[in-house]
Amino acid sequence: MASAATLPVAEISIPTPGQLLDRARAMVPTLKERARKCVAERDVPAESIAEMQEAGFFRILQPKRWGGYEMHPNAFYDVQKALAEGCMSTGWMYGVVGCHPYEIALFHEEAQAEVWGDDASTLVSSSYQPVGKVTVVDGGFRLSGRWGFSTGSVHCQWVVLGALVPPAEQGGAPDMRAFLLPRSDYTIDFDSWHVFGLQGTGSHDVIVDDVFVPAHRTHRSIDGFLCRNPGQQTNTGALYTLPWAQVFMRSVSTAAFGGARAAINAAIDIAQSRVSTNTGKASKSDPFLLAAISKAHAQVVEMEQTLRLTFDDLMAYANRGEPIPMEKRTLFAYNSATVVRRMADLVDDMVQLLGGRAIYTSSAIIQPWLDLNAGRAHVANDPNNRTTDLVGGILGQAPTFTFL
Repeated sequence: MASAATLPVAEISIPTPGQLLDRARAMVPTLKERARKCVAERDVPAESIAEMQEAGFFRILQPKRWGGYEMHPNAFYDVQKALAEGCMSTGWMYGVVGCHPYEIALFHEEAQAEVWGDDASTLVSSSYQPVGKVTVVDGGFRLSGRWGFSTGSVHCQWVVLGALVPPAEQGGAPDMRAFLLPRSDYTIDFDSWHVFGLQGTGSHDVIVDDVFVPAHRTHRSIDGFLCRNPGQQTNTGALYTLPWAQVFMRSVSTAAFGGARAAINAAIDIAQSRVSTNTGKASKSDPFLLAAISKAHAQVVEMEQTLRLTFDDLMAYANRGEPIPMEKRTLFAYNSATVVRRMADLVDDMVQLLGGRAIYTSSAIIQPWLDLNAGRAHVANDPNNRTTDLVGGILGQAPTFTFL
């Protein structure tokens, strides 16, 4: 197995963030053409994965020492938004799978080598639901369970699964960890993903039956919270000092921007030609529809700017080597949690004003509308989970939730 030191890093051509964004935008027409196939087959087409690999999208958050680009997170999210405008399922899948190189960089060096040593383009899926059964054994753990929502799992050779390690002492707190497993250690239930939106994400169930996971292939949640991960010993860039949860939370809210933009464009297109057969009124002159479209556009731009500034601020702290104030971390987590629900409501307002034209599944606004409402269900997109810590942060209190 190769080590990072043996990679021909000097030969790697690293594109600029602008070039990556241009490549993503160039894929939008193709992704729109494949969107129905993606939804019907409940998975992102293999050719889309291959094209994203070729474009270098999965390397954006990967360490340079493993052939990655190690870029500012906003470069990653910009690509995700563009892909999601073509197909929100594809953009969602990219966000989840594409952010995992960041987390793998936080694992022990031995785990990084196991994943990337033979092939630095290897992809990893996940499910962080703490539903597994864990038994502590010499050198590591034995893990069993069934996890739902493992987005992109068909295209991945490894998976990261959440589970609680029982406390060493009676009455102690359990230790939340992410367990890293190779494809040979789990099975995928390919008939488990039947949903009304985000159908094409391929978020199938993963099943593990009493397998051994060495300790070096686990990542403690508290280490991600405290930004003291074992991988930082070898991946020393400022990027990898960010709180892992801040990176992941944004990966499951950002696809909504592309979906909302696709819905806004669809509403405008419908309005240009729709005339009500009952009232004879043209939608392009409907002040209520124009107000709904304007509101959606303005608020999507506002939310986009807010989250962009979030990571500019986070990276500024990282580059200075300063800890990020907890009141900012709680605020940023709350902001990220609100955007999907807000955008779903904005698109819903437009759909209600487009009459019968918008209820057909062939309507360009319906799939992003369904996708946005499905995206609301992710635990990271529920702002109600963040209110206690947000108010506590304002008051200078310690957080109750470490996924910040």
